[in-house]
Amino acid sequence: MAASMASQAVAKGLRIATSKHILLDKAKCTWLSPRRWLNLQEYQSKKLMQESGVAVQRFYVADTASEALEAAKRLNAKEIVLKAQILAGGRGKGVFDSGLKGGVHLTKDPAVVGELANKMLGFNLTTKQTPKEGVKVKTVMVAEALDITRETYFAILMDRSCNGPVMVGSPQGGMDIEEVAASTPELIFKEAIDIFEGVRDDQALRMAANLGFKGALQRQAADQIKRLYDLFLKVDATQVEVNPLGETPEGQVVCFDAKINFDDNAEFRQKSVFAMDDMTEADPTEMAAAKWDLKYIGLDGNIACFVNGAGLAMATCDIIDLHGGKPANFLDLGGGVKEKQVYEAFKLLTADPKVEAILVNIFGGIVNCAIIANGITKACRELELKVPLVVRLEGTNVHEAKRILTESGLPILAADDLDDAAKKAVAAIKK
Repeated sequence: MAASMASQAVAKGLRIATSKHILLDKAKCTWLSPRRWLNLQEYQSKKLMQESGVAVQRFYVADTASEALEAAKRLNAKEIVLKAQILAGGRGKGVFDSGLKGGVHLTKDPAVVGELANKMLGFNLTTKQTPKEGVKVKTVMVAEALDITRETYFAILMDRSCNGPVMVGSPQGGMDIEEVAASTPELIFKEAIDIFEGVRDDQALRMAANLGFKGALQRQAADQIKRLYDLFLKVDATQVEVNPLGETPEGQVVCFDAKINFDDNAEFRQKSVFAMDDMTEADPTEMAAAKWDLKYIGLDGNIACFVNGAGLAMATCDIIDLHGGKPANFLDLGGGVKEKQVYEAFKLLTADPKVEAILVNIFGGIVNCAIIANGITKACRELELKVPLVVRLEGTNVHEAKRILTESGLPILAADDLDDAAKKAVAAIKK
């Protein structure tokens, strides 16, 4: 139970997205989940790839049904695929509140594209990864549908053990790579990339061969691999994943679907890329938290977690769950905490009607506990806190912090350690 809560917090709180990625030694696998903040729509990723010379399907983007119809006519393709553009996965099996089933449709008739787009645009699409009410579709992608004779998997991502980027590939594409790793680990191939040399011709050709490309297709696939690495560097990516990297009956190697993760620290030199960030689907509370450099994710419980550090936040969620409680959120204050941030964090927590108690768990390494204490007392007074507050502080200037809390006269429940804090928070709700 506790483990599942931590997983939920990690998956949502660190925005790891829907994919997990693996690097494999011959005997074991390592799960890597890159931190990501920027989240692009499918067509935006395809545009970046196209600009770097990566082979993708021909496509257009439309905001209205009439634009979608015109796009379908301009493609002049044997078959057309229409895809609703939202950030959640599982679109193909999703359902619109217009009654249309599926956010991905194939047709050979351009007129049908207009009819389908009319039932997509402006309507909410619900998938296994969206909120219950779904997400409103504002854009659709109209693309040429290509037959795939064979699907492979290819990714470039950062690997700490290699001190740089690595290529990971498998001839078994079009499915969850985790399943391939679990059932047939011998079909996962890995190539470390020297950051000074880049992807060498022999590496690209070897990976293409491992992916099962033969003859002229091997050289073509190797070229695509090198272009994907150029894109990886160009946009400061932490990961470029193509699944599937497919082979068509006409003898083309095409990147049919891709997920690109970006280094948040590179925003200052990737202005055009980060300007594409679609914030319309972001949670309003998360956006408000981000303004104060707070990482906030709402969960389903009633005990608010006010913590510094993602790992500590996970542990706090776990131990609350262990003692029979349910975390109401995942809130990470980070390292460079200021008093104003503490105040704003309390505003976010108390605005959640589900919150029946607040647990503050601070380990002051680079954080001054006294700053936290001053922020807590200010917030409690000005916001007229009405729910029980449990505080556990440890680390830098903790004695001064405890003095501030004690002399405040506020009804704060002090805790000796994390276990004690969780017990008191759960007990406060049950009273």
